Amino acid sequence: MTPGIITAKKNNVSYRIHEYSHDESSESFGLEAAKKMGVSTERVFKTLVVSLDSKELVVGVIPVSSMLSMKLIAKAIGAKKATMANKSEVERSTGYVLGGVSPLGQKKPLRTIIDSSANNYSTVYISAGRRGLEIELSPDDLSKLTHGIIAGICQ
Repeated sequence: MTPGIITAKKNNVSYRIHEYSHDESSESFGLEAAKKMGVSTERVFKTLVVSLDSKELVVGVIPVSSMLSMKLIAKAIGAKKATMANKSEVERSTGYVLGGVSPLGQKKPLRTIIDSSANNYSTVYISAGRRGLEIELSPDDLSKLTHGIIAGICQ
């Protein structure tokens, strides 16, 4: 059981766990998850960590079919500039390895922005905290558990 699953369980939200066999040679963990689970790439969300001009790390949760807009995520959080955080910063602050970063149960909870397209679905899929493991939950519960804000952050 991962910290992400424990977070959902402790907070008594409705969720489902989906496990699939992860292929180590896969280059896009999110696209692999969608394909192996037979779910639309618009409903499977990836967790991206960015560094703001203030050096604060924040999380963007967006569909695997989309690209994160650095301009829009910076604006949503009230910063001037955002860039992708480096791998070691991401793993150190979240406690997860790349490809398995969950917005839930992070070692150091980061401010989270969830793309507004999540509201198009009754449930979305996010990493449960390791490659090959997804958690399905409502966008409202995702927002509640992460104290996240909803904003349009995709290009």
